[in-house]
Amino acid sequence: MHDSLLTEDQRMIRDSARAFAQERLAPTAGERDRVGDFPRDEMAALGGLGFLGMLVPEHLGGVGADHVSYVLAVEEVAAADGSIGAMMALHNGLVSSPLLHHGSEMQQSRYLRPLAEGRINGAFGLTEPEAGSNAFAIATRARRCEGGYRLSGTKQFMSNGKSADVAIIFATVVNEDPRRRITAFLVPPSSPGYSVLRVEDKLGLSVSETCQVGLEDVFVPDDHILGTVGGGYALAMGTLELGRLGIAAQSVGLARAAFDHAHAYALERRTFGKRIVEHQAVGFRLADMRMKVETARCYLHHAARLRDAGQACKTEAAMAKLYASESAEWVASEAIQVHGGYGYLKDFAVERIYRDARICRIYEGTSDIQRMIIAAELSRTG
Repeated sequence: MHDSLLTEDQRMIRDSARAFAQERLAPTAGERDRVGDFPRDEMAALGGLGFLGMLVPEHLGGVGADHVSYVLAVEEVAAADGSIGAMMALHNGLVSSPLLHHGSEMQQSRYLRPLAEGRINGAFGLTEPEAGSNAFAIATRARRCEGGYRLSGTKQFMSNGKSADVAIIFATVVNEDPRRRITAFLVPPSSPGYSVLRVEDKLGLSVSETCQVGLEDVFVPDDHILGTVGGGYALAMGTLELGRLGIAAQSVGLARAAFDHAHAYALERRTFGKRIVEHQAVGFRLADMRMKVETARCYLHHAARLRDAGQACKTEAAMAKLYASESAEWVASEAIQVHGGYGYLKDFAVERIYRDARICRIYEGTSDIQRMIIAAELSRTG
């Protein structure tokens, strides 16, 4: 992306994110991947720089940036550390955004401001063991009681489910209309009855904890209902549109990092008397890798600009997420190929990047779900 297409503010935010990511995150990404501890200090540092409240207005503790600036920053962080890039996207897109658009004044004061300032961390609980892509299949129940609701059920693949300070939990209430059953609740993990059943051992994104969470008669007061009773489905779908832009940005960052490592290696590694970048097979592979990275970034920025203009971009967000996530896995795989046997070793960053990139085709809606969204739009427009 040529700098001339960015505003001065957008360039400043990107450069600030890049400096922090390369100086603070990149040198220790491999060690964090091996240890797997929750990166509380790194997240707090991101918050201190304003990167956890990017889309939140200044009067609520954020920086009030536009969506192009947001995806630029996520790309930079993910290029340095895929796990923290994923957590940044979750924090801004799936937790802070619904609180900004649907939270009450009390909820914004109690949760949104400290989230935006990086003083607390958030989680998002939609998926269940038997309800992934089909949100209508949610089995977690919210039973009406005096002063609020009691939640019972199980959430699966819940990022930050153990270490978060507040979680957005989706559960069903009694209603004849299936679209008016799902309700979003703000639930502190310290609540009695909230328990982490398991922290999953994953292929990648090792410091972004992924949990199975049990909810056993968890009391949630009325003032912790996010939005309206029965309004959770629309809230979730609207939130996932922004979430997909965040995952697309994470994917672009991972793909760019994989390409950069492969390009640098190809400039240094010599075989048959010349640098391997000069072998046509390697040069062509790198050319295709760069093309994928640049194309994914350009379309992502197009979708972000649509959102900045206040235009609906559900289909564009799906296309950006689909193309960027599938490109990230391919580019990361090709980066390993450029490295040869060394690329398969944990001593080289491309091994970690490949593992981190694989999830991008799955979460925030699988590639098949993105294709369903695009196809549905085609069926409407004829």
